[in-house]
Order: sequence, then structure tokens, then C-alpha cells
Amino acid sequence: MRTNAWIRQTHRWLSIIFTITVAANFIAMAFGQPPAVIVYAPLLPLFLLLFSGLYLFVLPYTAARRSGAAE
Repeated sequence: MRTNAWIRQTHRWLSIIFTITVAANFIAMAFGQPPAVIVYAPLLPLFLLLFSGLYLFVLPYTAARRSGAAE
């Protein structure tokens, strides 16, 4: 699998994991003060989403530069 496709697929799975951790956070808050592990669980997927999302955002611009297209 190409690197771009792998990063795209990883970004999709990270978004699912992030959504589940945020939902678990809200469910835990409904039952009182949640443990710190649940509160901070969404941060790791969020930072990984940030880096993979920035890479995917910049990808079209670098592809245009590599192909020699001028704007």
C-alpha cells in the first residue's frame, strides 16, 4: 500500500477512535467525576489526527510542485 493511502486510512481509523473516546468521556461524566485516564484518553488520537490531517492538507500542494504545475 502506498504511503499516502496508508496515512489516509490511519487518519480515518484515528477519527473513529477519537470519537469513541470522546463519547466514553461524556458517558463517564454522566456518572460523576471520571478518572483521569478517561478524561485524557482523547488527547493522543487528537494529536495524531492533527499531524496526519496536516500532512493530508499539504499533500495536494506538494504534489502540484512535484509535477511542475505553476499557479
